[in-house]
Amino acid sequence: MKENRLKLAIQKGGRLSEKSVQLLKKCGIEITNGGKLKAESSNFPLDVLYLRDDDIPQYVADGVADIGIAGENIVVEKGKKVIALEKPGFARCRLSLAVPRETAYDQIAWFENKKIATTYPNITLNYLRSKGVNAEIEEISGSVEIAPGIGLADGICDIVSTGSTLLANGLKEVETVMKSEALLIGNENLSDEKNDILRQLQFRIQTVRAAEKYKYILLNAPDESVEAITALLPGMKSPTVLPLAEKGWSSLHSVVKEREFWDVIDQLKQAGAEGILVCPIEKMVA
Repeated sequence: MKENRLKLAIQKGGRLSEKSVQLLKKCGIEITNGGKLKAESSNFPLDVLYLRDDDIPQYVADGVADIGIAGENIVVEKGKKVIALEKPGFARCRLSLAVPRETAYDQIAWFENKKIATTYPNITLNYLRSKGVNAEIEEISGSVEIAPGIGLADGICDIVSTGSTLLANGLKEVETVMKSEALLIGNENLSDEKNDILRQLQFRIQTVRAAEKYKYILLNAPDESVEAITALLPGMKSPTVLPLAEKGWSSLHSVVKEREFWDVIDQLKQAGAEGILVCPIEKMVA
């Protein structure tokens, strides 16, 4: 009997593809592609389909793929019947309206009766309608940022990460239409067997994401400072305290949120902490 395998669709090229593959590796899933459009994992019941980002919601909705990783903006734009399962935590960006840099822009009403070039006509139109603005949408694919410069449109609605592409094309960002990031989506009608595999995959993703937020902290302190330092460490429960070879000193080990650690590092040093080490965590099961 052939093993029941989960089919995952990811973008066939670009940053989103690279991040998706990295995520699978962090989850301990070995994938060998070799330039093919389909690959199999040798140690997890998962097949990977390499597709165009725009096509992933359709393939998942139709059941060609069981799950997929696509940009949230693409999922919303396509409007297919899929389930939002998980945000893996990468490919963060925003979909924004932009106009020529010399434009005297003051409010969204500027776009009234203007022409806007975009790859995301549905999102753009719905946003404008929510603001009471009527504009003409010019749907194009690729090189949206050149549209105002060649007289095709008055402004654009496009994905922005750093803003450098807009700047290079003489544009400025004026409205954020939506924030977006990678999204794991699923078919509505998975079998019980595939849902079991999906739960295992989501568990691995969640442990990887949890580990990214935390650090393993090791420090030395005089015994009389242990109680004060323990009270300061924002750990999951309480730190492990081990005696050092030098009498009167202990080593404290704790798992803490990195952001919270930096908030109290000065207080830790003032309380007597020395030799503080901050180490990354690969996986974390709460």
